[in-house]
Amino acid sequence: MRDADPHGLFGRLAHLADEHRELEARLADPATLANSAELQRVSRRYRELTAVVEVVDAHARLVADAAAAEELLEVADAQERTGLIAEIERIDELIEALAERAQVLLIPADPDAGRAVIMEIRGAEGGEEANLFARDLLDMYRAYAQRRGWTIEVLTTDVSDLGGINHVTFVVRGEDAWERLKFEGGPHRVQRVPVTESQGRIHTSSATVAVLPEVDEVEVSIDDRDLDVDVYRSSGAGGQHVNTTDSAVRITHRPSGIVVTMQDERSQIQNRARAMQVLRARLHALAIADRDASRSEQRRSQLGGGGRSEKIRTYNFKESRVTDHRIGLTVHRLPDVLAGDLDHVIEPLLLDERERLLASDR
Repeated sequence: MRDADPHGLFGRLAHLADEHRELEARLADPATLANSAELQRVSRRYRELTAVVEVVDAHARLVADAAAAEELLEVADAQERTGLIAEIERIDELIEALAERAQVLLIPADPDAGRAVIMEIRGAEGGEEANLFARDLLDMYRAYAQRRGWTIEVLTTDVSDLGGINHVTFVVRGEDAWERLKFEGGPHRVQRVPVTESQGRIHTSSATVAVLPEVDEVEVSIDDRDLDVDVYRSSGAGGQHVNTTDSAVRITHRPSGIVVTMQDERSQIQNRARAMQVLRARLHALAIADRDASRSEQRRSQLGGGGRSEKIRTYNFKESRVTDHRIGLTVHRLPDVLAGDLDHVIEPLLLDERERLLASDR
């Protein structure tokens, strides 16, 4: 039989299996159970490593089976040898398949995996057509979330004159929401005939999408002395309560210059809580960007100016085409994608990420 672990893959997984056992003990520890944030962190890591344990255990069983077959082979007659050799070859094939899975498991886990996602969409270049496109993107993500079984909570919306969106911020909650939506950050470009175009000419407009992992107060501590908090009367949707009390909140974080506004809730306290939720997410993303050059480049692409020359994806209505410029992918299924069948684009992005991470680990 060939070396059961020629690349040392399963040996490298063994220490992760040890960590899994340690986490299992911590999950039964009253101190962990009493700390909700710690319990959530330990539980998430425990679930991540469960697949590692399954692979390590399966490999150990296959190695034991192969060793037993080889022992029998030494004393077998001619007829028995044929069957034993076939069995050893079958085990070798299973170990090879398991090695491929082990290699994937050795890819460093995304530290934000499992988190809820805060998304912000803004109309960029193209006037009201850009705002209408921003509305289309919101509807697309809503439909995609429904397909995936995720939930969406809109934090704030600024509706434009023709029913588009100047700006919307919302939270997506789902086990794999971050894994799939993290690719959506950046300028999105649309090419179509606007509803405001009387000559039937195709225009190019854009909207920007920012994607941030949600973090809690324990992970990102904010000193109230660093904040300027302004309250004012809401000016957007909100029924009869609008413009009657100072419920809208604008928070400026002086050290970073980040400004967050919330006005959709009736209560100033609620709007402040939501603004702090978004502020924490932005500060977390900023800290990651400062620490990691590659993430810094990713954030710069997400928060680009939304110009027509900057784009991660183009939606061309005339050709029913969606093109993701990062991986050179083109699919002619625009209506399906806008209706929420976004996996046509996201699955190739997931595959590309995996292949790049595997290549960097070799």
